[in-house]
Amino acid sequence: MIHLSSHMEQVAYMVAALLFILGIQRLSKVKTARSGNRLAAVGMLLAVLVALAIHTNIGWPVLAGGLVTGAIIGALLAMRVQMTGMPELVALFNGLGGAASAFVALSDFTQKQEGAFAPDYAVAIGLSILIGAVTLSGSLIAYGKLAGKIWKNRLGPIGTQGLNAVLFLLAMGCAVWAGFLVSDPETAFQGYLALSGVALLLGIGLVMPIGGADMPVVISLLNSYSGLAACATGFVLENNLLIVAGSLVGASGLILTRVMCKAMNRSLANVLFATFGEEASTGGGGDDGYTGVKSATADEVAPILDAARRVIIAPGYGMAVAQAQHKVRELADLLEKRGCKVEFAIHPVAGRMPGHMNVLLAEADVPYDKLFELEAINGEFSDADVAIVLGANDVCNPSAIEDPGSAIAGMPVLNVWDAGTVMVIKRSLSAGYAGIKNPLFERDNTLMLFGDAKQMISDLVSEISDL
Repeated sequence: MIHLSSHMEQVAYMVAALLFILGIQRLSKVKTARSGNRLAAVGMLLAVLVALAIHTNIGWPVLAGGLVTGAIIGALLAMRVQMTGMPELVALFNGLGGAASAFVALSDFTQKQEGAFAPDYAVAIGLSILIGAVTLSGSLIAYGKLAGKIWKNRLGPIGTQGLNAVLFLLAMGCAVWAGFLVSDPETAFQGYLALSGVALLLGIGLVMPIGGADMPVVISLLNSYSGLAACATGFVLENNLLIVAGSLVGASGLILTRVMCKAMNRSLANVLFATFGEEASTGGGGDDGYTGVKSATADEVAPILDAARRVIIAPGYGMAVAQAQHKVRELADLLEKRGCKVEFAIHPVAGRMPGHMNVLLAEADVPYDKLFELEAINGEFSDADVAIVLGANDVCNPSAIEDPGSAIAGMPVLNVWDAGTVMVIKRSLSAGYAGIKNPLFERDNTLMLFGDAKQMISDLVSEISDL
């Protein structure tokens, strides 16, 4: 095994940290996102190699077993998880990150020879366990809600704000007792175990009441938590790279949370303490209650698209589910060959995660300069002949603007109804993630094309080609 001096170790960690920073910076733009991801991956590889080189007290079989197992699991997830399942996967990764931080902190305490009760160490290990355990259980609940496995907003008394407050105070009490009020390591360890248990319940209680429509914001916040837990563990281990990496994840997660809240026009406090998803679910968003809905078929709307000079496509979760992005690119190419200008309107939370639609369209080689954010494209719908809403629902709901009593009132949405003709491709009139009715479907200039997004786009391509 290679042995690194302390100086070489710090230099290597500094290089890895720089790669993390550059990677995150390049992730901020679509054109450079791939290279940013690669830079960050190289930084992580360097960090892992340095960690292996300095921890010579751990046997190679243990290290190799962990590396191989992790690599296999990661590869399987990368190959099998569809883009529609990416939010759930991110939630799971957040939880695993929190768990790793808590376990490492507990392990370090059991091996601590000196300074186990130093004030700075006690604060660091208490935060690492508290935040890590909350992130683990909270992320598992978020995963369950996104995957449709958990619908309840309460689990007995767990989930009530009163009990959450009690659990938080109890967790703080365990941390103070274990870190400052006892002097026996074994007793302190029991206190930290108690802290872990209370924090796990607190994580469940914090996330359980939050409605499914708010899970994207919660995932972003939990991502920040996982970074903060890693940062605290970095102080426990006195590892500068872990402190830097954890700080980057924590800060970027908070920024992303703010972006998500802005996109939904809601405060973080409102997300965490007002059950938006639960309230919305009573809004009557099923197939009933619609009048004057006009349905159409591919052959009926093909002439409209053939004559259109400007088309704006608003992709949503339905496109991701149907994996229709390649067919969408084919339709866009066909229309452009006929002299039509085609653009894509991307809502920040379309697909339940920021950048979801961008990634799918980039996968289909849709040019970056055709992707426009909400602020840049919203004023252009009035100049478009056709707006195609592709499996999007809540992000194109006029209730956000026209109904002050709506659960999504004030949420920035794509004003697709301003286009000459709106074509909504959707399997049914069922509600979106917010669980409310969408008056767009009843508009005079709206045509509903019921069916699978991929098949419907394929039919449109075929019909237009035959004209």
